[in-house]
Amino acid sequence: MKDLARRFQTNPILLPQDITPNGKSLQVVCLLNPGVFRFEGKTWLLVRVAENIASKEGFVFFPTMDEQGKLEIVTVPLNDQELIATDARVMNYRGLDYLTTISHLRLLSSDDGIHFSESEAYPGLFGKGELERFGIEDCRVVEIEGIFYLTYTAVSASGVGVGLRKTTDWKNFSLPVMMLPPHNKDCALFDEKIGGKLFALHRPSSKEIGGNFIWLCSSPDGEHWGNHKCIIKTRPGMWDSARVGAGAAPIKTEKGWLAIYHGADEANRYCLGAFLLDYDNPAIVLGRTIEPIMVPKEPYELSGFFGKVVFTNGHVVEGDKLTVYYGAADEFVCGAVFSISEILAVTVAVG
Repeated sequence: MKDLARRFQTNPILLPQDITPNGKSLQVVCLLNPGVFRFEGKTWLLVRVAENIASKEGFVFFPTMDEQGKLEIVTVPLNDQELIATDARVMNYRGLDYLTTISHLRLLSSDDGIHFSESEAYPGLFGKGELERFGIEDCRVVEIEGIFYLTYTAVSASGVGVGLRKTTDWKNFSLPVMMLPPHNKDCALFDEKIGGKLFALHRPSSKEIGGNFIWLCSSPDGEHWGNHKCIIKTRPGMWDSARVGAGAAPIKTEKGWLAIYHGADEANRYCLGAFLLDYDNPAIVLGRTIEPIMVPKEPYELSGFFGKVVFTNGHVVEGDKLTVYYGAADEFVCGAVFSISEILAVTVAVG
């Protein structure tokens, strides 16, 4: 299948060096897939910024947040016998897992949807509390009845779960809550209620049985979530054989709810695909793309912090035009335009 994405000619639109580190001791390692929303006539990105401490021979550093969201650094000699350093991203020290980077979210806005900048009036969002000590990642944003809901990955020594915050002005936020406990991530809310209920896609996982599948859940009040159902599974031998996860809020179309999702194979190549859900009962899957609608093929998608990756959790819908903002190679922020009707045309009915 032909790649349906029409990439921005200015890609990448954001590089790690475009963002100022959060502290003098920190350096920005990479920028990752942003949440996207419209506010005050502008397009906004809520970019995941991953940072770490500049390396020092003989030591490894673990950046964490305390209960008040203040940065703390754990310094460990590499020859410490209690350090298990078999993975450059996650290490174990004295029986506890630590990340070698810590992520927070930064707000940038644009008048044209291409050139983005920060404003001191809208500060970044950081991990807060025991369940976000290792940072917050991969935020999806949806506006429902005048309230912006932020669903994101909350990381701590206790696991990876779905955090939730709310705002109306992007300056004042509700206290974070654990919407879905570990192990869970890739949570995208629908942008309107269905039958008086809120709905969300999410991705629980298990190492022992089952797999990394997309589930659906609902809530009467945005606080209590239930009625969980697995709706999208991986497909052996295909581009999404190892794991799948939701993108941004499903898009309301005349044929149903169109959801963009990411899939990865055993070689960890991440592509984008789509599936279609029933308008009145989103637990019913009507269709799914056989081939990906976007594959990593540009140099900035093939090579970076983690190559061969296109990954989205944010978009803007304008009629048939779908502008997708995505992370490339886990290092750069990029943009691409799709036609919703073209995606629907290759979404094959599920028998």
